[in-house]
Amino acid sequence: MIANVTAALALLLSLLGATAPVAAQESAEKALEQLVFPPELVMKNAQRLNLTDAQRDDITHAIQQAQSRTVELQWKLQREVEGLMQLLQATRPDESAVLAQVDRVLALEREVKRAHMQMLVRIKGTLTREQQEILRAPR
Repeated sequence: MIANVTAALALLLSLLGATAPVAAQESAEKALEQLVFPPELVMKNAQRLNLTDAQRDDITHAIQQAQSRTVELQWKLQREVEGLMQLLQATRPDESAVLAQVDRVLALEREVKRAHMQMLVRIKGTLTREQQEILRAPR
């Protein structure tokens, strides 16, 4: 399912001519990586970080909430992308219908990114300054 959504979104981006903004987005995402900590990195370094049980519980809860929300949004996104693809199959697509559908797809993409960022912020907020410094240190 995710592969289909990804392929459809790639098609959508190429149709929209969004290659330059995607490159800028990737650059911004790399900068963000220095400010937040993905759950995989925290889990991989859990022993070095000396996480408390409360921290583990809070991080687990943040991950579970994000996963639950993301799965729900991916189902919706799949349905909306399929609707967009149907509209675009027409010989003469209805421009206003296509753009309205694009707005729905983009709104769901935004929600997915927001849920992910919420998780990252919650994880960072769970860690002490010292733990964050450990994760920032070159590996």
